[in-house]
Amino acid sequence: MTEVILKKQRPKHLALNQIRLPLPGFVSILHRVSGAGLFLMLPVLLALFGNSVGSPESYASYKSVIGNPFFKLVLLGLLWAYLHHFCAGIRFLLLDMHKGIDLPSARRSAGIVLVVSLVLTVALGVKLW
Repeated sequence: MTEVILKKQRPKHLALNQIRLPLPGFVSILHRVSGAGLFLMLPVLLALFGNSVGSPESYASYKSVIGNPFFKLVLLGLLWAYLHHFCAGIRFLLLDMHKGIDLPSARRSAGIVLVVSLVLTVALGVKLW
């Protein structure tokens, strides 16, 4: 008798638009994206800080750059990235200490991270505008 071995057909590529990521996974990816964005924008932020404390002329150029609405949107995005990275970092530290590892707690803490970071971004963004 000849035995036929059936091989499971596996996809050759990942269909990223069909993957349904749970909320904790979404927060984890956003944590990585926000950290990378903050790291990549660090030279810009340092240049802005240098212009703000250099001389009265450089402060005037700093004020003109900050007054641009497009740049305010960029700063608002960086503000969200910082606040999300900070809140998610606290969540991950608690997970490392084995606090809130069970699924309902992990989902709840992921939702709290998203809500708190967005509320803080809106509150501080009002001050920015």
